[in-house]
Amino acid sequence: MRTGRIGETQPQALSALKSAYEAFAHVVASLGEEESWLPTGCVGWAVRDLVFHCLGDAQRGLVALHTPADGPADRDAITYWSTWQPGTARAASEQRHARVAASMFPEFEQLRELYLATTAAVVTAAERSDVQQLISTQGHVLAADDLMATLAVEATVHHLDLVVHLPATAPRPGAAGLACVRGTIDGLLGRPAPENWSDEHYALVATGRLPLTGAERHRLGADADRFPLFG
Repeated sequence: MRTGRIGETQPQALSALKSAYEAFAHVVASLGEEESWLPTGCVGWAVRDLVFHCLGDAQRGLVALHTPADGPADRDAITYWSTWQPGTARAASEQRHARVAASMFPEFEQLRELYLATTAAVVTAAERSDVQQLISTQGHVLAADDLMATLAVEATVHHLDLVVHLPATAPRPGAAGLACVRGTIDGLLGRPAPENWSDEHYALVATGRLPLTGAERHRLGADADRFPLFG
């Protein structure tokens, strides 16, 4: 068994992916046209823009799970995120792209149903995948279980973005998805976060969605200057 990885076995990574996608899909399935125009935690994105972005990530995952690659792997579930930083030109370009591309769906129902069908297909493909298989995505090679973990992290963090302006009764991310996010951030930080941080709070501060307080910066010490760890 491999160690020091988020997806040490297929059940762990697959559980996180299923938890993340099912929780996100549960929220999306309940939304109508009016709600699709509400803002989210991603600056400049309405709900429909965010759903489109997450659809693209699911489509990428579906392709990757069917794109075997020769080794060795050059990324894992932790190092995959090392190049993803908020506030970069790349991030700004993605923001613009999602807004423009999402506008091509005249009705949110079309986007909603495509998202639900695609994420269901990703989970099915993941269930049938060999955990040790190396796959290719975004110019990198990683194991299938590590890919599943990165997809779970993406969906879980964006789930927190999705519900910012939705009613308080909107479902929150699942425990397995949040645990995967926490493990990823611990890996990037190189040590566990303060024990009193909830999984959700840890995800928000580590991705720059919430600023660190003075007390939190003091608790982190020199590591505080490394935040946000990824975006």
